[in-house]
Amino acid sequence: MTTPLTSYTCKLTEPQATELRRWLKGQGFLFRDVPHARFAGEKHKVNVVFYQSGKLVVQGKETQEFVEFVLEPLILQRAQLGYEAMLQPELFLPRLGVDESGKGDFFGPLCVAGVYVNEAVVKAWQSAGVRDSKNISSDKRVQELARLIRDTPGCVFNVVAIGNEAYNRLHRRLRSVNQILAWGHARVIENLMLQQHRMRPPPVRAISDQFAADKATVGKALMSLGREIELIQRHQAEADQAVAAASILARDEFVRRLAKLGQPFGLSLPKGASATVDAVAKDFVAQHGADKLAQVAKLHFRTAFRAQGLPEPPKTEWRRGAARTRATDPEVG
Repeated sequence: MTTPLTSYTCKLTEPQATELRRWLKGQGFLFRDVPHARFAGEKHKVNVVFYQSGKLVVQGKETQEFVEFVLEPLILQRAQLGYEAMLQPELFLPRLGVDESGKGDFFGPLCVAGVYVNEAVVKAWQSAGVRDSKNISSDKRVQELARLIRDTPGCVFNVVAIGNEAYNRLHRRLRSVNQILAWGHARVIENLMLQQHRMRPPPVRAISDQFAADKATVGKALMSLGREIELIQRHQAEADQAVAAASILARDEFVRRLAKLGQPFGLSLPKGASATVDAVAKDFVAQHGADKLAQVAKLHFRTAFRAQGLPEPPKTEWRRGAARTRATDPEVG
């Protein structure tokens, strides 16, 4: 049984705020002063506060009823909380979401995560802020949401971390980040499908971002159990709650592993690929030698060549329809 919603936040336009205030007054809500609020009303077991910033906060035991039967149909004029199953039934389908982190980071591993969700899980996250990790600027907030995801009843998850030395071996053999990603996605889907006994009901599909021009790249990498469900690849797949949750778990794993990776060398390894990363890479090689770089970094990045004082490989022009190597091999020659 899903726990009723007791807190809800959204943004209101000026006309919506005016209409809400009029409705609250007409229904006999008791108005009170709240710091930084335009207006605040209370009645029975629901409190409504509209702030100067345009943010509306609804709290109390009757929050869910207020949102479903007043706020959405009368003020927002959209149905998200109360009628999602009717308007967007795919939101509640039992499914797997898969995403990765670390692909564009010179230092650190490549982490791929997968998450199983069902209707109860999706509803449990409705006001929790589970979204694409790229839209979350704080590592602390990513960590908090990752903990929430892992602790949600009914949610099943798996994370595969490809350490730098293994990653570099794979890249030398496969010569493509897309192929490494395809293996990672396929491995996570297989690991999750091995836990089907924990999934009620079982998943009907797996959703991931389309990182390769050819969708068959992942399809061919799927293992036996992964071939039993539908695979959907689409751009901006992180808009799906399952994929968003996977992106959070993958980023949390990446951040934790990156922090540990630099400890033996007395370094704090930066994220991404930038001038700062270049400087740290050069210092690393100067202090610890080029042979140690493979333990902490992705050697196909141009940063690795610059750090070792080696000539950078020529850039290859990307062509529409070709494999998206330029898009998925940052800083690659």
